[in-house]
Amino acid sequence: MNRSVLLSLTLYATAAALFVATLSQPFQASAATKAKPKEVLPYKNAALPTEERVADLLSRMTLEEKVGQLRCTMAWNYYEIKDEGAKIRDKATVVPSESFIKDINEEHIGMLWATFRADPWTQKSLANGLTPTLAAKAANALQRYAVEQTRLGIPLFLAEEAPHGHMAIGTTVFPTGIGMAATWNPELARQAGQVIGQEVRLQGGHISYGPVLDLAREPRWSRVEETMGEDPCLTAQIGAAVIQGLGGGDVTKPYSTIATLKHFIAYGASDGGQNGGHSSIGLRALHEDFLPPFRAAIKAGALSVMTSYNAIDGIPATADKSLLTDLLRHEWGFNGFVVSDLFSIDGLSGTHHTASSRREAACQSIDAGVDVDLGAQAYRQLIAAVREGEVSEAAVDTAVARVLRLKFRMGLFENPYVKPQETAAVGSHDNRTVALEAARASVTLLKNGPLPLSKDLRVLVCGPNADNVYNMLGDYTAPQADDDVTTILEGIRSKLPAGQVEYVKGCAIRDTTATDIADAVAAARRADVVVCCVGGSSARDFRTSYETTGAATVDETATVSDMEAGEGFDRATLDLLGRQQQLLSALRPAAKRLIVVYIEGRPLDKRWAAEHADALLTAYYPGGEGGMAIADVLFGDYNPAGRLPFSVPRHVGQLPVYYNHKAPAAHNYVEMSAQPLYPFGYGLSYTTFDYSNLTVDALADNTFRVAFDIRNTGQRDGEEVAQLYIHHRQSSVVQPRLALKAFDRVAVPQGESRHVEFTLTPDDLSIVGRDLRRHLEPTTIDLLIGSSSEDIRLKGEVRVKSEK
Repeated sequence: MNRSVLLSLTLYATAAALFVATLSQPFQASAATKAKPKEVLPYKNAALPTEERVADLLSRMTLEEKVGQLRCTMAWNYYEIKDEGAKIRDKATVVPSESFIKDINEEHIGMLWATFRADPWTQKSLANGLTPTLAAKAANALQRYAVEQTRLGIPLFLAEEAPHGHMAIGTTVFPTGIGMAATWNPELARQAGQVIGQEVRLQGGHISYGPVLDLAREPRWSRVEETMGEDPCLTAQIGAAVIQGLGGGDVTKPYSTIATLKHFIAYGASDGGQNGGHSSIGLRALHEDFLPPFRAAIKAGALSVMTSYNAIDGIPATADKSLLTDLLRHEWGFNGFVVSDLFSIDGLSGTHHTASSRREAACQSIDAGVDVDLGAQAYRQLIAAVREGEVSEAAVDTAVARVLRLKFRMGLFENPYVKPQETAAVGSHDNRTVALEAARASVTLLKNGPLPLSKDLRVLVCGPNADNVYNMLGDYTAPQADDDVTTILEGIRSKLPAGQVEYVKGCAIRDTTATDIADAVAAARRADVVVCCVGGSSARDFRTSYETTGAATVDETATVSDMEAGEGFDRATLDLLGRQQQLLSALRPAAKRLIVVYIEGRPLDKRWAAEHADALLTAYYPGGEGGMAIADVLFGDYNPAGRLPFSVPRHVGQLPVYYNHKAPAAHNYVEMSAQPLYPFGYGLSYTTFDYSNLTVDALADNTFRVAFDIRNTGQRDGEEVAQLYIHHRQSSVVQPRLALKAFDRVAVPQGESRHVEFTLTPDDLSIVGRDLRRHLEPTTIDLLIGSSSEDIRLKGEVRVKSEK
């Protein structure tokens, strides 16, 4: 065969083959379309009920994978920022770190804590921490690995500290708990919660640690600032409002978080104010005072509860089955999960010595009802404990189901990722406006003469808290960009021409070597008015040492920082530290008018200022907008209506001095009155109010409507905080001398009146009987209505009938 014929036959064969192949393609495609679709595992089927999905997933998990879901690790080193040299930092990429990949692959971790946290303890700063956009990228990178690279693809829960704003760079910083409580405004607390929830979720977080519902019965304790004061009613209402703002337990909402209540229970009443110390509290006090705020918050939708470091009557809170299971779950019907405080399970063996080892501590805690181990070291031991028969796998399954149930309900299996571009709303003008309103509403005027100030005065601004960004913010706050916080000096300068404002620091909070008191006195003589800003600080810095739990360690050998409050900084006295009192005393003879402003995390000693200053205010830790809020109050652009959420003692020798102590009434000491310097609920306004026309009507058995009128009799519009207290004339067990049951912050224009109504329910009028159960006892109850616990304007009474 010649070459031409061979070539022709080859071309023909090739063409024929191509033709056959072309004809066969449609048939091949048709066969493919008829192939059976890939089966969707039941736990990945969003159409199935949550309980079916939980049961299916549990049935597929190994013991190691189950235990991993119960371990919450410290996660600020779980990411790496690439392209850090980029001109626009938010354009950088974020990838999982090797330690994250190792922990996910080997430990099957299901929950992360403080991924976005930045502070000196974590060694994350503005330079190397996560902006909101990078935080969202980090969350997505970690989730993507968990969802796409693990056997079962279970998404992560990211838990974040958020007691007064999300503790991350670029977020909105609100007043700390005592400041929010000082607003006596649940609606404002709800709005703050709404902002916090939005900012946590936009960055990829799911669980918000806070609010803190510990009652602050011991002002020397280092964490008073985080609480909402000394009273269960005020704490319950403000705390429940925050929960409602965080989503009210409806985790299907886009900005709803799993709110974690701190700290269960009686953590704020430790002996001697020692952080984590023993709490000598009886069961009756628990049921009357300490438990009600938690129950109210759970009813409002809280889905997580954190145990506390302390022990009560010898039983560590992290191993108390009677509280964590019998009461919390069986009696209250709580259906969320319980998480330990950081390493508090380890503390059963390490500090309380009620367990012989970390493994025994883990067994005690899971048996008591602790579902999640924050710190993740103790529950690693559960694998061996189950295999050795020390704890049942069913107990592990129960805890895991509680975690998985919420992951399913939140929709994380379907939508695990966030959109980094939407983080522009974090720290927005609208959110900061809410923080400004909260700061204004919290400022509490304790004494007045010259306020509000006119704007034609020469003002000296001085004191260690006049121009200190971090001293305004409180503990659990991330580093701040320079323009994200307004100091008091900056707020005052915004009100006056530059030539009318002079600034001299005067002294530090604690350091006695850095003073310029003489310069401050000289400047005071040139001024028409002196605004001296003193108090305390919870500002952590990179020189402070920390325990493994994150609590600060007092180290007098190191450089003296301002920090005298915040977790771990308990006090023996309530005195102003450093040279602050010396500064005030030196200014008094030089100042024509002396206004003292306290920035504080606990009720510090105010005796000198109450006697010698012309005006006295406390602003607690007012947050990022605090300086402007204080300036607004000083110059009359905002009429103060904050009220004390705690009693201010005259001396530590009076402690405890909370207002709702049990009968009999206290008698005076040899040296001084037994009464506090300023009572619970106290606060002044630039206007005055009259109360009148009290009526009390029965709506049903043991349910009453209490109504009255408030008239603004002054020269300015203002807000009054009406407070309703009760007193049992007789009862089978001793009752408090007074107990707050209702309050309302009411705006009343100048010369006008507003009608106020409260409803007292059977629960409000009940007592905890000898059997530790709530009962109604037939008796007469006095109603006391006024502007503080010691300023009663109207009195009435109701008659309580026996329960049917």
